[in-house]
Amino acid sequence: MPTKVVVIDSKYYAKVNSLTNSTYSIVWHPIVFEDVAQHWAKDAVNDMGSRMVIEGTGEGKFNPDQGMTRAEFAASIVRGLGLKPENGGTPFSDVKVTDWYSSAINVAYAYDLINGFEDGAFRPNDQITREQAMVIINKAMTITNLYAGLPDQSNDVILRPYMDATEASVWALSSIAKSVQSGIVSGRSSTQLAPKANISRAEVAALVKRLLQKSELI
Repeated sequence: MPTKVVVIDSKYYAKVNSLTNSTYSIVWHPIVFEDVAQHWAKDAVNDMGSRMVIEGTGEGKFNPDQGMTRAEFAASIVRGLGLKPENGGTPFSDVKVTDWYSSAINVAYAYDLINGFEDGAFRPNDQITREQAMVIINKAMTITNLYAGLPDQSNDVILRPYMDATEASVWALSSIAKSVQSGIVSGRSSTQLAPKANISRAEVAALVKRLLQKSELI
């Protein structure tokens, strides 16, 4: 569950922000990945790892610059928001009940966070692109009510600094603009958005952390 520590009358309390009803326990689960010690995303990676939102790749490593699959990204968003997993049959032709990510895919679909392709497939093992990730983040912003504080601006105005914004898919343009406007997503430079590039594991950690912070969930 998204959790923040607050201080009231000199006492520390854990505030659990849940979108569902259940019983919770507070755990201390610090993680430090050895291969992000000098990485720009060190704080986000270790924080999200400690919160059990993202997972390492084994042997104490995270591989921050490696790409992430569509299934891994969906699972990270579901864990980040603390959505309750759903078992059972999946809505996509290429996601089996026995797949490790099937429950995360089910709940992400139930909350309208993800869509498949026209052929009915989800392509869980494909690398997810930055624009695909931004579409999902935009939908997550709806769940966390982050839209309320955003001023009304056109996509052109928001994306004007990025020379390659024209490379973005038409279906993703509005989501990209809102993700950028919210401050959750930034370009790979001040002028490059790289919408078609695969998103890295480090970028995902930073993006999910910003989503939760700006939604005041952590």
